[in-house]
Amino acid sequence: MATISKLSNPCLNYSSSTSFGTRSSSTPKFFLDLRTSNSTTFNHRLSGSKLSLVINPSIKGSLCVKCSQADGNGSSVKRTTLHDLYERQGQSPWYDNLCRPVTDLIPLIESGVRGVTSNPAIFQKAISTSNAYNDQFRELVQGGKDIDSVYWELVVKDIQDACKLFETIYDKTDGGDGYVSVEVSPRLADDTEGTVEAAKWLHKKVERSNVYIKIPATAPCIPSIKEVISLGISVNVTLIFSLARYEAVIDAYLDGLEASGLSDLSRVTSVASFFVSRVDTLVDKMLEKIGTPEALDLRGKAANAQAALAYKLYQKKFSGPRWEALVKKGAKKQRLLWASTSVKNPAYPDTLYVDPLIGPDTVSTMPDQALQAFIDHGSVARTIDSNVSEAEGIYTALEKLGIDWSFVGSQLELEGVDSFKKSFDSLLDSLQEKANTLKLVSL
Repeated sequence: MATISKLSNPCLNYSSSTSFGTRSSSTPKFFLDLRTSNSTTFNHRLSGSKLSLVINPSIKGSLCVKCSQADGNGSSVKRTTLHDLYERQGQSPWYDNLCRPVTDLIPLIESGVRGVTSNPAIFQKAISTSNAYNDQFRELVQGGKDIDSVYWELVVKDIQDACKLFETIYDKTDGGDGYVSVEVSPRLADDTEGTVEAAKWLHKKVERSNVYIKIPATAPCIPSIKEVISLGISVNVTLIFSLARYEAVIDAYLDGLEASGLSDLSRVTSVASFFVSRVDTLVDKMLEKIGTPEALDLRGKAANAQAALAYKLYQKKFSGPRWEALVKKGAKKQRLLWASTSVKNPAYPDTLYVDPLIGPDTVSTMPDQALQAFIDHGSVARTIDSNVSEAEGIYTALEKLGIDWSFVGSQLELEGVDSFKKSFDSLLDSLQEKANTLKLVSL
């Protein structure tokens, strides 16, 4: 049922001047709060003749949709910078978060989001802090399911429901976009064959054409990626922190396509998730330890410099005779996906890992902070290869200062895998405690 509220609505707490225009203080303003049966909330602002969108920072993952009654309907959603990002620069904006109800994604899709990524840490937060999973959890536990099985049932339902929401985008782009990613158990990061079996099981369990099975880019999982791709399963390769490992990931994708034996490769796709902000977090600490003016001047520059060189490598690897032979069979490029795009250092601009990494055939997956910032004041222009020579200079300068890129990649990979394992284990422990309590109550 719709309700009208005055200007105390939390939408007003956001910036008074955004990329969607400025508010007029002379016009009477109200908010129409539409709460639908699927729990999706739209906040409609009735002021003037223009329709626009504003992120509501107090409602996670939601948008305030400002509408006009000038023409009596006010049903359209205004274009945002996310639409421009895709249509003008060929980069797909994805959302790095997933929780129930997945219908909260609807306003984001309308604002231009074209896919979703998830990971064990995201599900740990979603399931442990929400009551939305209680009914299914209770049913599974009372049905005799073990905790591992309960976890996957909860996760798979979210993934399936999200896949349904992005199905239209997937169909309209002929499988080019509209994906939802789900990761195999982080406990398998050092298990080649276990990862293959887990990917096969998860792909069959979800049973959606627009699902990406996430596999970490650890050395033991590089052969897993090749094998899974050869089976016709689309993969999001995650936790890539170095150029050397990225090249190994590309080769695994190409090897997998060639080994598949499929005459039509058009439905086997992949993205390579190259992490950015975490690189600066580690390298900045190393630079501060060095402490020279030259070193300190390079803070906040390592991640984007390496990313620019990753894009250069991408262009090189997906060209030439080998790639052209695969294109004839319908193969699609393994797109670079920029991950870890939220700013960890508050001294840096909040779009630091989005604005400078825009380029065709790429994906930028953004958590709430980065997504809201980019919609509000992001710049849409091709930037990823606008100054490759500068990126090469920064990369080399860091090496000369003693920054070992191999060490940086290995260390961040260890930290990433460990973080996901801890989130996974913590969630399973909390689910077990919850199940034990439920069983005691039912006795």
